[in-house]
Amino acid sequence: MSPTPPARRLRLGLPRRVFSQVLLMQLAIAAGVAVLATGLFLAPLSDQLDDQAMRRALAIAQTTAQQPQVVRDLRTTRPAPDGPVQREAERIRKATEAEYVVVMDRQGVRWSHTDPERIGDVVSTDPGQALAGREIMEIDDGTLGRSARGKVPLRDGDGDIVGAVSVGIAYDSVRARLIHAIPGLFAYAGGALAVGALAAWLISRRVQRQTRDLAFSDIAGLLAEREAMLHGIREGVVALDRGGRVRLLNDEAQRLLGIGGEAVGCSPDEALGAGRTADVLAGRVTGTDLLTVRGQRVLVANRMPTDDGGAVATLRDRTELEQLGRELDSTRGLIDALRAQDHEHANRMHTLLGLLELEMYDDAVEFVGEVVGDHRVTAEQITERIQDPLLAALLVGKATVAAERGVVLWVSDRTRLPDRLVDPGGLVTVVGNLVDNALDAVAGEPHARVEVELRVRGRAATLRVRDTGPGIPAEHRELVFTAGWSTKEPPAHRQRGIGLSLVRRLAERQGGSATVREAHGGGAEFVVVLPEALAEPDLDPALTAPAVTTTLTAPVNTVAEEESR
Repeated sequence: MSPTPPARRLRLGLPRRVFSQVLLMQLAIAAGVAVLATGLFLAPLSDQLDDQAMRRALAIAQTTAQQPQVVRDLRTTRPAPDGPVQREAERIRKATEAEYVVVMDRQGVRWSHTDPERIGDVVSTDPGQALAGREIMEIDDGTLGRSARGKVPLRDGDGDIVGAVSVGIAYDSVRARLIHAIPGLFAYAGGALAVGALAAWLISRRVQRQTRDLAFSDIAGLLAEREAMLHGIREGVVALDRGGRVRLLNDEAQRLLGIGGEAVGCSPDEALGAGRTADVLAGRVTGTDLLTVRGQRVLVANRMPTDDGGAVATLRDRTELEQLGRELDSTRGLIDALRAQDHEHANRMHTLLGLLELEMYDDAVEFVGEVVGDHRVTAEQITERIQDPLLAALLVGKATVAAERGVVLWVSDRTRLPDRLVDPGGLVTVVGNLVDNALDAVAGEPHARVEVELRVRGRAATLRVRDTGPGIPAEHRELVFTAGWSTKEPPAHRQRGIGLSLVRRLAERQGGSATVREAHGGGAEFVVVLPEALAEPDLDPALTAPAVTTTLTAPVNTVAEEESR
């Protein structure tokens, strides 16, 4: 026989669901307000009814005292159960539905009473104040029980006090009025409570839909997980409200964008300044995996609208990936150049071997001299005009690659660059990007040519890169400097549309500029002005170099092939 299952213990307490708790709290509040309002209404109601009864009694007494017949009868007759004063008082009592109307003389002897046998007796309560000329309102006990009373002096035509009039309203009738008012009051309170309960239920249902019927503990857990996730992931998250203002920034977003918590409550333009990054966050630029540059970082942004009219944008740092992609492209280019040189070297060795076997020694010597001389002349020309070793090495390598691609890379005769660059790596990035773009533009063109010119005036350097390609349409001459804009198909390992954006940023960071125009004779001419490219002649360039490098790659690498014409 299986053991008897343990009895389930009844658990008392608040329900766990937000909907149920909100409903119970609202019902409790509505019931409390109804009870409080009823109590606050009943508390003064009893006093108001007492005051109304006393004033009514006083008014009846004043009306009775104004009857001249009562004063005359009081002086000319004696108190009797069938006397004129008794008849008049009873008439008034019945007409006003008072409990009693008592007329007394100055000695306090009754001349009228509801009970005729009490006529001629002294009143049971002290009439001194009324006989002294004061009007009295009170609730007191007498021979007929508890009543609301009004007492006034009775005066003759000369104003002399000849007696007093006392009128009583049965207190039981006052209490009956109070009790009679309570059911109606409770009915109103019940109706208000019902309306409040209905409103509470409707509000609770709305809360249930908005909280998805979760418990408070579930919501607290979700918030804790959300905070841990937002501030723990290595991806920037920016949340915006329906007005387009920033309402949340996680730690990674602050690091990638270079802003702090003070940006919360601001629009992207106010927090970041005008630019592509602000346009992407604000939704003015649409698409997926949007490329943008913020400071020294290359970011990929995605923006997703939310149900409340806001949006959530995610940011990924692609700086290192872009750097690796550029290094891979550079390596592939060098490999292709080396492969072509190896093939060309084999052809030359075969040619040299044939000349030697034919014993054409003079021709062999001349052939070797021509081959070696061409390379030596190119290198000497570049290093003579460009004294910075990094930039000279870059252009020598680019000249070799250009030759293998059937393009003439020419360094202008007017080029003069001394070896005192403040940021050699930055200039390598600028020159490498522009030369690679020019080589792409003229590839396959007949008589393809790319010319590089670097001129110096004081500390400023002006770079011009001209090509004989198809050129850039006038409507695209500003777009080519926009981060993420390109007409080329991106390689598998990275995206395009960064190189020329970085070129302009590097120039503008020094207060310079980067522009493009049509070259003389066709093609495109890029002009980059760097006002602080060189150190003073008597200073070591290392002393004037910026504390933080302004390039995204090592000096020997370039941001290659990023922009399309």
